Amino acid sequence: MASILVPVAYIIIVFGGLFVFSYFYRKHTSTQSYEPYFSSHPERNAYVTLLQSEPRASDPLLKSALVRRAMADVQRVIRIREDKPALQNLLQKGSIGDDLWNSLINAEKELEAEIMEVVGEANSFVEGWGQVIFPTANEMLANEKMRAVFENVPTARAELGKALFSLMKSPMVTQSIRTQIRGKSQTFQHSSSLARQVSEWVGILQRWR
Repeated sequence: MASILVPVAYIIIVFGGLFVFSYFYRKHTSTQSYEPYFSSHPERNAYVTLLQSEPRASDPLLKSALVRRAMADVQRVIRIREDKPALQNLLQKGSIGDDLWNSLINAEKELEAEIMEVVGEANSFVEGWGQVIFPTANEMLANEKMRAVFENVPTARAELGKALFSLMKSPMVTQSIRTQIRGKSQTFQHSSSLARQVSEWVGILQRWR
């Protein structure tokens, strides 16, 4: 009888200890505060400041600030979507701690609440605007990126011109160009000589006729 009670008591002690440890660990982690994944939200603060200002800001100004807030939220959604798989992979490998991962999870939950708040604010201005404000913000972000690319074209072209000029001044490139020109000149001379020979043969044949 004693031989049966010993392993049973051992199993009870082990699983009981694991249960107590997991309980206190979950309780500790649930009350633990993590460093924010995003440091601040200037666009949201700007909108709230305008909304609470006295006298109250005009509706066009508030709408513009709300769209800017939505654009910032779209950027955060994109960043979380890009960072989450990589961080999850690093967490599984043990390369990062739980703090960073939990910080991202908290930021994701806060962003969901932020999106719902923006939708509610948009609907308070125009009914149904909340359904399209984020697609509009996404399009505006794409337009801003495209405009930035076009604005950087002259600078990129100037840098490319400088790089090509420096490359052309290189002794090795200069020698290579001279070799190609010399080869083309010899080919042209050979072609001219061959053309003269053909002309002479044609003249001889015409005289024999």
